[in-house]
Amino acid sequence: MEIHFAEYRGSFPGIQKCPVDDRPEFAFIGRSNVGKSSLINMLTGRKGLAHTSKKPGKTQMINYFLIDHQWHLVDLPGYGYAKISKKKRQQWERMIQDYLVKRLQMQCAFVLIDSMVPPQPLDIEFVNWLGEMHIPFVLVYTKTDRLKPEEEAENIKAIQTTLLETWEELPQQFITSSEKGKGREEILSFIEEVRIRAEENH
Repeated sequence: MEIHFAEYRGSFPGIQKCPVDDRPEFAFIGRSNVGKSSLINMLTGRKGLAHTSKKPGKTQMINYFLIDHQWHLVDLPGYGYAKISKKKRQQWERMIQDYLVKRLQMQCAFVLIDSMVPPQPLDIEFVNWLGEMHIPFVLVYTKTDRLKPEEEAENIKAIQTTLLETWEELPQQFITSSEKGKGREEILSFIEEVRIRAEENH
């Protein structure tokens, strides 16, 4: 699948303010500094669509991007960013949970996991919470271009092993590199399949 049109549609402080629109939505979320903006720019083929930052915690609202006039890519705030007040962090968490649980248009959450680091408790907790809430999601391993193939395989295996302590089987997984465009075709094909299925069931 090729993306021909991608446009920033706005940033919203909660689901009450999100666009009144029945097009399918695909949400992207991960720990702060996981490479989310770079991945979104790589998928859409638009370098400056999502703003990348060296500072974690830049995404503070629910950001909407309209793709090919057919679906929305939704960029959610990163979790686990420490340098904000406890109150602000709770607001973010509530906003993220509200969106994922209550937004009927949301078809699938793409949970980004940094392939360069060992399994992180925050990632595991978040994935387990999605499972408990019956929210459809897939896993996306980021930054694989910075690893040797054997390191990549070892790190991903460690994350999978940790998750399998709770899960009987894991959801679909994608291995990506924003630098090299790795995983782009697979993710976009997956989105297209889910989008078509959602429209048929609408």
